[in-house]
Amino acid sequence: MPLKLSINYRSLSLLFQLVVLLEALAAFWQQQWLTLLISTGILGITLLPLLLERRFRLFIPAPFQLMTVVFIFASLFLGEVRGYYTRFWWWDIALHTSSGFLLGIIGFLLVHVLNEIEDTGLHMKPGFVAFFAFLFAVGGGAIWEIFEFTMDTFFAMDMQKTMLGDPSGLTDTMVDLFVDAVGALVISLYGYHHLKNRDRQTFFHRWISSFIARNPRLFRR
Repeated sequence: MPLKLSINYRSLSLLFQLVVLLEALAAFWQQQWLTLLISTGILGITLLPLLLERRFRLFIPAPFQLMTVVFIFASLFLGEVRGYYTRFWWWDIALHTSSGFLLGIIGFLLVHVLNEIEDTGLHMKPGFVAFFAFLFAVGGGAIWEIFEFTMDTFFAMDMQKTMLGDPSGLTDTMVDLFVDAVGALVISLYGYHHLKNRDRQTFFHRWISSFIARNPRLFRR
C-alpha cells in the first residue's frame, strides 16, 4: 500500500511538471521570453527533490514532494504566469498561509528527526520543537518578504502588490506575515500534539519514519 501511494504522489507531481513544460514550449513558440524564463525556472525548482535524491542520495518523502510541487505551481505558475494574484484577491493570502504550513512542517521535521537520533545528543522537549518550527516558518516568510521588496525595488516588479491601493506595499507585507504566522502556528500546535501523543499514527510519524528508513547513511556515526 505505501508503495502504491508513493507512485500516485509521483504521478501527480509529473502531471504538474508536464503542464509547466507545455507552457514553456508554448511561450517559446510565441516568443514570450519572460513567460519562458519563469516557466523554465519553475520546472527547475520542481525537479530539485529528484536531483537531490539522485545526486546526493537524499530521499524526500513523496507526499512532501507533491505538496512542494503544488505550492510552486500555484504560486509561480498560476500566480505569476496566469495572473491569479490580480484575478483573485484571496490567492496571495491562501498561498502565504500554505507557505506557513510547509515551512512549519520543514522546521518541525528538521528538529524532530535530530531529536530522535541519539548520536546528535539533542533531547529537546515537545514545546521547544514546536516553538522552533513556528519561528522557522515565520523567519522563512520574512525572508521571502525581503526578496519581494528587493525585486520590486531593483527590477520594478509588483510582488508586493503596490497597485492594489497601497503604494508602499506595507499592507500586503503585513498581511502576508500575519497569515504566514497563522499557518505556522497551526502546524506547530499539531506537531506538539503529535509529540505528546506518540501512540497515535500521524503523517508526521509516517514521514519521519520514511525519511530515516530511506536515508540510513545520514544517521550513522
